[in-house]
Amino acid sequence: MFARAMHSRDHPIVAQIVPIRRCNLACTYCNEFDATSLPVPLPEMLHRIDLLAALGTTIITLSGGEPMLHPELDDIIRHIRRRGAIATLITNGYFLTRERIRRFNKAGLDYLQISIDNVAPDETSKKSLKVLGRKLELLAAHATFVVTVNSILGGPLRNPADAVTIAERARALGLTSTVGILHDGSGHLRPLAPGQISIYERILTYEQSLFSFAQYDRFQRNIALGLPNDWHCRAGGRFLYVCEDGLVHYCSQQRGRPGIPLGHYTIEHLKQEAARPKPCAPYCTVSCVHQAAMLDAFREDPRGTLTGMIERRRQHNLAYRPPFVLKALTWAFLDGRKRRVLSKLALYFLRARS
Repeated sequence: MFARAMHSRDHPIVAQIVPIRRCNLACTYCNEFDATSLPVPLPEMLHRIDLLAALGTTIITLSGGEPMLHPELDDIIRHIRRRGAIATLITNGYFLTRERIRRFNKAGLDYLQISIDNVAPDETSKKSLKVLGRKLELLAAHATFVVTVNSILGGPLRNPADAVTIAERARALGLTSTVGILHDGSGHLRPLAPGQISIYERILTYEQSLFSFAQYDRFQRNIALGLPNDWHCRAGGRFLYVCEDGLVHYCSQQRGRPGIPLGHYTIEHLKQEAARPKPCAPYCTVSCVHQAAMLDAFREDPRGTLTGMIERRRQHNLAYRPPFVLKALTWAFLDGRKRRVLSKLALYFLRARS
């Protein structure tokens, strides 16, 4: 994924696709579900995956609604893998069983994100550690795919400290963890209260993989403080959101823009929409879009991006130790007498800018 992102700027890095809009829950902060929609028919889903593959999409993420409500989800995952893309799934985890996890293993799922909002269910969310703790144990014991547990801060959540409990439980089981900041029902930013900021910074000190959003936390830090980010959003090009009707949107919070049928979406659309300024970008909370931008930021300025990533992490944690891949990239681009030769070779191989 990383090498392809460096090699070409004209293909989608990530596409989220909705196989069903319906959800079995009704979290009060969520605007991405309904209670009635039928599953997208399997032939149509496979056709849409073929269209995304033809555009060169590297990662195809199944979201919703609750994608596990689709009765033929395993077939969809298998088709994503057959087309050479990385298959990922975002789920509330309610339908996970030992047998279901084994079916995901067999289908070839690469990555699963499960969202847990609180320790005990309340009127805001039923995605609680009390309900889903056993599901995490099953994932830790049986999943051959990567599992990330995402907790959230902000908005109407009653106990912000629950995010720490959730993150620590995930890590105790050998799973990775992330933390997100809630937007409101219309997708707008909700800054964190001072006590929540300290919780966010505590979670940020945990060790992260190279492609974790926490490695490029400038976005998240500003979001937590309610400050704008100065960046160029490449949604519509590097990131696509395909709704249940088969239309391409910038993201889940900007549905209707551009609203072009996936079957009509071309390389020219990718280039045009990636280049288009987005007025929503300064206060965007959609971390998947930020992550795509992180890769392009490295492509365009590898030394500056690496330096910024490491410096910001060490501001939060003086004992911060970068993950192995980040160390290797740092050594090639920043450290040592031979860095000029190594960085030239790496830039040539990745076709990134000097």
